[in-house]
Amino acid sequence: MPDIRKPLYGLLEKLGIAHTTHEHEAIFTVEQGAHIKASLPGGHTKNLFLKDKSGTLFLICALGETKIPVNQLHKVLDCKRLSFGKPDLMEDALGVTPGSVTFFAIMNDTENRVQLVLDQALLEHELVNFHPLENTGTIAFAADDMKTFASATGHDPVILDFAAI
Repeated sequence: MPDIRKPLYGLLEKLGIAHTTHEHEAIFTVEQGAHIKASLPGGHTKNLFLKDKSGTLFLICALGETKIPVNQLHKVLDCKRLSFGKPDLMEDALGVTPGSVTFFAIMNDTENRVQLVLDQALLEHELVNFHPLENTGTIAFAADDMKTFASATGHDPVILDFAAI
């Protein structure tokens, strides 16, 4: 197991969150992973690291097919206009690099600098799939456990219905 994953698996075990890991080649986009996702059950995801003009950070976790209106999101989140966060800021705040942004990275935000935003559509799946802090694997776990994990890391997620925006 790669060192970057050890704290994640330790936390999942401590929280009693059942999970299955599927190893694969590095995937950098939703499209690149289509052939892998075809064989894995559950909701497949995309994750965006965003920053507003005042410096507030956001981790958006959504179904891969969800349309995320980044140019309208600030109105719903009651913040300033959003743009993509720089790679060095992402690594500092979430401990991951581009291509490896994942829901699980919220565990690295020990200073609570990042607001977690979850797509309501994720919660409609029994299982969801995210990278395990690097893009060479996928962890499948119960969607219901996302709130447990977020809470354990000190994050109260905002749940958004992106289809309604």
